[in-house]
Amino acid sequence: MDRLTEMQIYVAVAECEGFAAAARRLGISPPVATRAVAELEARLGVKLLNRTTRYVRVTDAGQRYLEDARRVVVAADEADEAAIGVNGEPRGHLTVTAPVLFGRMYVMPGIVDYLQRFPATDVAALFVDRVVNLLEEGVDVALRIGDLDDSSFHALRVGSVRRLLCASPDYIARCGLPAHPNELVNHQLIVAMNLGTSVEWRFMQQGKTLSARTPLAIRIKPRLSVTSNDSAIDAAVRGLGIARVMSYQIAQELEQGKLKILLSEFEPDAVPVHIVHREGRYSSAKVRQFIDLLAERLRANKSLN
Repeated sequence: MDRLTEMQIYVAVAECEGFAAAARRLGISPPVATRAVAELEARLGVKLLNRTTRYVRVTDAGQRYLEDARRVVVAADEADEAAIGVNGEPRGHLTVTAPVLFGRMYVMPGIVDYLQRFPATDVAALFVDRVVNLLEEGVDVALRIGDLDDSSFHALRVGSVRRLLCASPDYIARCGLPAHPNELVNHQLIVAMNLGTSVEWRFMQQGKTLSARTPLAIRIKPRLSVTSNDSAIDAAVRGLGIARVMSYQIAQELEQGKLKILLSEFEPDAVPVHIVHREGRYSSAKVRQFIDLLAERLRANKSLN
């Protein structure tokens, strides 16, 4: 096995903290990954990884070598990219993940556009309401809603969304408007993704100074708990009660007058929307073109900006 391949495999094992996950990322078998790292350690005469049955961690020497190996691998990728050309035709398989409703409403149209533009590509769309591990699940691009944890991934901000309380005009006519979050205990509440008997909703209220806002937590008991946001929205549209959802999820219902926003002065701060990916400046044509296309579409969407 050549030295560059050994470095590529070592970098993947170190970043994934495991041989099986690295093998999935590279499309090879775990024994091949294990053998490559063992041969690399034997050639260098240095232990790069500490292995147990539960985890793999780099040693001090392995960390120093990892930084150098990354630079070598990136340089090789850049050379390939330069040879192909920055305008090389995207080709190959791309895996994309996003929250369910956001994926259906905002990402899928971009995927269809991408596939129509670049016939040599194919896409797997993983729309789930959980944080997907890009490395372990072999995902190229992810849409994240909310603040990001520190990581080695690259992120591009494309908008922001609000967390809203909403109800139908019919419900408001029957039950009135709450003037303060404390009054929610007197209303019928709809909760998505929480099947417990009670849940806490967080708000922001004016502090002692005009420029200050302080957090406010309200413990509420929902009349209806559901496992999906679209079900909560449907119940709110039908006049059952007040739901709390993200602004992008009800953009159409707000525009059509089916839902109204409540207690907007107590909204928490807006949360960012990012495109997250594993590759850097010299990413493959298939990833770069998809990110550019999707970023342009999302930034132009008034529901996100």
